[in-house]
Amino acid sequence: MNTAHEWFKSARYGMMVHWGLYSLLGGEYKGGKVRDYAEWAQSFFRIPNAEYGLLAKAFNPVYFDAEEWVRFALECGMKYLVVTSKHHDGFALFRSRADRYNVFDATPFGRDVMAELAEACYKHSLKLGLYYSQDLDWHEPHGGGYLSNQWKNSGTTWDNSWDFPDEEKKDYSICFENKIMPQIEEILTGYGELCLIWFDVPLTISSSQSRRIYEAVKRYQPNCLINSRLGNGTYDYVSLGDNEIPDSIEDLAGRADDMSAADGQKPSSPILFETAMTLNDTWGFSYHDHNWKSVDEVYAIRNKLNGMGINCLLNVGPDPLGRITADAQRILRGVAEKL
Repeated sequence: MNTAHEWFKSARYGMMVHWGLYSLLGGEYKGGKVRDYAEWAQSFFRIPNAEYGLLAKAFNPVYFDAEEWVRFALECGMKYLVVTSKHHDGFALFRSRADRYNVFDATPFGRDVMAELAEACYKHSLKLGLYYSQDLDWHEPHGGGYLSNQWKNSGTTWDNSWDFPDEEKKDYSICFENKIMPQIEEILTGYGELCLIWFDVPLTISSSQSRRIYEAVKRYQPNCLINSRLGNGTYDYVSLGDNEIPDSIEDLAGRADDMSAADGQKPSSPILFETAMTLNDTWGFSYHDHNWKSVDEVYAIRNKLNGMGINCLLNVGPDPLGRITADAQRILRGVAEKL
């Protein structure tokens, strides 16, 4: 087992953050509420890019404090932090020269969120990982997901079918070459040492494209781990399903085999696992979702996962002002007191 694998296996506990333009909506739009995930609001309500993009003009989280987030994670016993650098809506929380639809260029906030978090993590010795949606991108006419709309999702379609309805004209390789790969190279080279890249929803991406991303990560950041949601059996560790708690250790071997079946490849043994968990029912901030797990429930879930050798990555969805909500803080501080 190499050093990166050893770190990941010993880390056991991390904090995930879903934050972006969707946080301004809070899962609600024109009197309606999302079915489940608040960060899927643009797809659920089929909000045109011309309208959704106006949220950037209102994004000014005056209470965002990178050091406060990092100190909070450390106080709660977390060993790493994973933040949404770009979610499915295509808006980046870092300064991107590949696409001006980002927090630095398109908002009155005008600051590079990822740069501030990277600096705070370095200062306080907390490992940093970045989430990046490498397939779905609703801001792009050629964003992925258009081949998979028969499958259930948290919106109406996986791709942006409201602005760009003609699937026959879509070519994900255009989005991949013009935006996805350039932005991945930006986050790999601009924010210091990353412990992992957390990819998501590999629906359209090809085996060769997954391999190209994997090789770029290893070229720029040899010790950066890659989760299985990059797709096509190309990964360093297995991301289990959202909120998934396996019944037993025996179930994990089958999951690893399933993940690697796409191209017959397997990561170096032993296999590493992680479950990303929500504290309520959503990942992004929601005004109406108050179905919070109890401290005892979160503590028991964490212990069960860790007992099977699975890392527990607990998510928070900061509000539009950049604050980790009081309920999330209450639960995570309560769990920390029991550790």
